[in-house]
Amino acid sequence: MNIRKKLYVALAAISLCAFGMTAQNLQSASTYSKMHSDLLAKQNRVKDQIRVQEAQKYAADLYEECEPEPDIYTEGWESNLVNCYKDANVPNTKVLDVRHYVMPIKGNYVTSHYGYRPQFGRTHKGIDLRAAIGDTVYSAFSGRVRLTRFERGGYGFYVIVRHENGLETVYGHLSRFLVKPDQYVKAGQPIALSGNTGRSTGPHLHFETRFMGYAINPEAIFDFANRCTHTDSYTFSKSNYTKARDYAPSKRYAAAKKSVAPAEEKEAAKKNSRDNKKDQQSVTASTRKSTKESRDDSRSTYKVREGDNLTKIAAANNMTVAQLKKLNGLTNDNVTTGKVLRIK
Repeated sequence: MNIRKKLYVALAAISLCAFGMTAQNLQSASTYSKMHSDLLAKQNRVKDQIRVQEAQKYAADLYEECEPEPDIYTEGWESNLVNCYKDANVPNTKVLDVRHYVMPIKGNYVTSHYGYRPQFGRTHKGIDLRAAIGDTVYSAFSGRVRLTRFERGGYGFYVIVRHENGLETVYGHLSRFLVKPDQYVKAGQPIALSGNTGRSTGPHLHFETRFMGYAINPEAIFDFANRCTHTDSYTFSKSNYTKARDYAPSKRYAAAKKSVAPAEEKEAAKKNSRDNKKDQQSVTASTRKSTKESRDDSRSTYKVREGDNLTKIAAANNMTVAQLKKLNGLTNDNVTTGKVLRIK
């Protein structure tokens, strides 16, 4: 028996004695050797797993896309405080007044937009705005602070403000609160300082706009590039609240062109129909004229047949020979078969 095995036996004996057990119950040293090997193997797998996690984090940082925060409005996470709309009857549409606003932070650069993230299997239910730690965060509309809380696995320090127009706004990854729950704030009043708390790979402000728990795409309400709202009111609809709006001149022109195109195509079709009808009428008239002229021509001329002479032809058409010769410029009474003579 080598030194390691002797040491295992001694330690095992001491442990068994401490629990009132006898040496006859002691297992063989080979069993402890196997347990030791299994423990080392498990530790190796833990190290490998740590390496995998580090590699995944590096890949995520490389593409500068943060994992979306778990939705604090979903059931199961203190819903009695965070999600107060569990049994609410949410209307299909609602017009919200968004005239009296202030941008939530002085910067206007959006680092991550609203939308589904397939690599994480989850939707990013707000937008991320570039901010340094300690930048002032402002209330977007007037209202009352509903919550100031900390959520380690997602939003970090965050504030929820319920506004007079029916909206709620959420501000996440903060470093410091400047307000307290139930405090009334005006649009543009400082409510917090931005930070890098919670699930965050760098300082920024996570900003959400909600209506009765529904996470509206903030870019449907705000034009962050121009630091204003798109319109004086926003119409919430359960069918399109996830869609952004863009009123840039190029987009407006494209939309206008798209909406006008069907009318233009319809008018062009009508014009083509009218032109085709005119062309058809013209062709019909021309055909009729040609037919009439042909009939008139057939009535005003006579084709000389075999055995005909001027006397016979003139008599058949109530003419004198002299009239027939004058009408056709004839100088004698000779006519050839097949010659066409004018008789009118």
